[in-house]
Amino acid sequence: MRVLLVTAVVAGGVGRHVRQLADDLVAAGQDVVVACPAAVAEAFDMAASGARVAELDVGTTRPAQLAATHRALRRLLRGADVVHAHGVRAGAAMALASSGLRSRPQLVVTTHNGPPPGRAAALVYEGLERLVCRRADLVLTVSDDLAVRARQRGARAVATAVVPSSAAAPVDDAARRRAGEDLRAELGLARGVPVVVTAGRLAEQKRVDAVVRAHHRLVADSPAGGPPPVLLVVGDGPLEGRLRALAATGPGDVRLLGRRADVPRLLAGADVVVSAARWEGQPLVLQEALAAGAPVVATDVGGTAALLDGAGLLVAGDDDGLATRLATAVRDLLDDPGARAALGERARRRAARLPTRRDALAAVLRAYRRVVGG
Repeated sequence: MRVLLVTAVVAGGVGRHVRQLADDLVAAGQDVVVACPAAVAEAFDMAASGARVAELDVGTTRPAQLAATHRALRRLLRGADVVHAHGVRAGAAMALASSGLRSRPQLVVTTHNGPPPGRAAALVYEGLERLVCRRADLVLTVSDDLAVRARQRGARAVATAVVPSSAAAPVDDAARRRAGEDLRAELGLARGVPVVVTAGRLAEQKRVDAVVRAHHRLVADSPAGGPPPVLLVVGDGPLEGRLRALAATGPGDVRLLGRRADVPRLLAGADVVVSAARWEGQPLVLQEALAAGAPVVATDVGGTAALLDGAGLLVAGDDDGLATRLATAVRDLLDDPGARAALGERARRRAARLPTRRDALAAVLRAYRRVVGG
């Protein structure tokens, strides 16, 4: 089967997922082409998957590039059995590129995100989403709320996407202790200092600013006598400068570590892992935190509750009062070692039931066969 994987500019989890699919589809004997912007091809080393890579400005709105990209995508469509686009921008580009073709490949689109904040951006997203849902032969969604949206916007067929983290690895208690000791030694922290970790792209969706404000509140309210916690912010992105400035305004030690290749190790060394995301589907970082046996505090948004399935503390995702709710939940865990241990054990049990790369490959091949027949 010839499969054309398509993505616009993406970062983090979506890019990792597309690369993983390319790896596993090629290994399974499929003929795979990846069409994506040059920056994505480089960031995720798509060529190393063994797939052919077409560097195209998928999802561009620049008039000078739009027509050329459209023509190139139409050429790639010839001979493909299935087009699998990731995200509504890539899905819309492929829906338009296939218009008017006598014989077109089947179009599968995975929606990885909810609508962005801001009225103008949300309206653009809504238009692209409607186009994708009405043109796609199958829409795969990473959470139940996105499945509802897809059906409401005219999708003929909807199924659940499987997006596992290939970096998630089981960690027992002894390994967690060693990871915590190594992490504190690396950072020059005393052995008893509590460590809180948040990891992800430093962008609006992740609301890392709320985690920093929660940390300020946590430190300000910490009882005298015990060491205050340290917050580690792992990742990079457009809000890094703003977050550094915010971190400097309040009490407590906040360390921005930038992008790291050892995120699972950092999660394993954390006393608490926090996610304040505005929306998530099947967040890879939380999958990795569960595997590491880390107690998790997260906002109850998108697919997070389904992913955790009771193996984490959820707080309401509204903006108002979010920092206070996060601080309270983290403080409750830091003050109760027994609760942390119990939550960590539930996390490991939940991680053992999460889908694997093999499950993801089987699911996507079923989706392709569903639309092409056979």
